[in-house]
Amino acid sequence: MANSRFGIPIFVIAALLLAASTIASSQAPFIVAHKKASLTRLKSGSERVSVSIDIYNQGSATAYDVTLNDDNWSGDVFGIVAGNTSVSWERLDAGVVLSHSFELEAKTKTVFYSPPAVVTYRVPTKSTLQEAFSTPILPLEILADRPPEKKLDWKLLAKYGSLVSVVSIVVLFVCLVASPSSGAKGSKKKR
Repeated sequence: MANSRFGIPIFVIAALLLAASTIASSQAPFIVAHKKASLTRLKSGSERVSVSIDIYNQGSATAYDVTLNDDNWSGDVFGIVAGNTSVSWERLDAGVVLSHSFELEAKTKTVFYSPPAVVTYRVPTKSTLQEAFSTPILPLEILADRPPEKKLDWKLLAKYGSLVSVVSIVVLFVCLVASPSSGAKGSKKKR
């Protein structure tokens, strides 16, 4: 009775492990794309968006005719300053990383939600193009009213920096002198 109750789950787990190892050992590319965007406020009051997309081939085979397409940036909201939103490569070998970046300038104040970029590639063993999607980015608050960042006050550091360092050294010295030494306990003889 106990054997039949545990036999089926063990068989299912063994079958899943076998299927996973077969898939993992197959000769195919596995594309992972990571999309990042950062905002930079310019002194003129405008804002630039720097977009960077890294494409990793984590598989064990080469991907051919790799195309990155990130045309989701609205022309009403953004203007392209540098680079292209689409790019192609002839091949992406296993274990290699490709990077692409471009820069946009914001035209209007809004919160922008950018969908993932699309990576298409060809696998030699399949006739159809394969598709992979990049990671999505968080919503971008374009030209938002943000309080200015508080930077390190150099005057305060110059005024009190030496005092803080001297007090720290004195406290460290007192802690070293006041702590019991492990060597002193070990040198006493038992009687």
